[in-house]
Amino acid sequence: MQWWLSKPTAAPSSQAGEGSLTEAVQRNLLLSRLQALVAWGRKHSLWPFNFGLSCCYVEMATSITSKYDIARFGSEVIRGTPREADVMVIAGTVFIKMAPIIRRLYEQMMEPRWVISMGSCANSGGMYDIYSVVQGVDTFLPVDLYVPGCPPRPEAFMEGLILLQEAVGQERRPLSWRIGPQGIERPLKPSLRDQKRPERQSASTLRIPDEV
Repeated sequence: MQWWLSKPTAAPSSQAGEGSLTEAVQRNLLLSRLQALVAWGRKHSLWPFNFGLSCCYVEMATSITSKYDIARFGSEVIRGTPREADVMVIAGTVFIKMAPIIRRLYEQMMEPRWVISMGSCANSGGMYDIYSVVQGVDTFLPVDLYVPGCPPRPEAFMEGLILLQEAVGQERRPLSWRIGPQGIERPLKPSLRDQKRPERQSASTLRIPDEV
């Protein structure tokens, strides 16, 4: 599919036949693919679900304030119902009693949908290695991104949101029910721990926590 944007063109030349068709097309047409356009729209319009379980939700709510302003990334529309949201942030401790409710809320969200696991309790149960706490939300939900910390600061949540946007922009979905693969092609999940390890190992000047 092709779509175009009008651009200001130079004044018409007095000499007939000056210029070429290729130059005119380059000045007035912008070609793209429908798949890339849809991915761009989804990337910049993630709507999180207003849902929290424990102390990590306070950090998530703080990221909405003017100091951090996640509206810069198109994610300020916090929805109060799962039917109007496409991102669920599991922020806090997941108890076994809450797992069926979380699963039901996730199933009520419309496709496409994504899940962010925020904090150590949601990632792996944290320090609560007991029977009543789910040892990782990925045991019953497909997690797209993990945000470490106990609790992670709003900056960490915002970095995770940016990484999720990059992953959403790289997703490819089939446009035909007859030709080609019929599943969602998701990019590989990178590990920032492995990517930043050489840079962290080469650091010689370490700042104290009060200056970070």
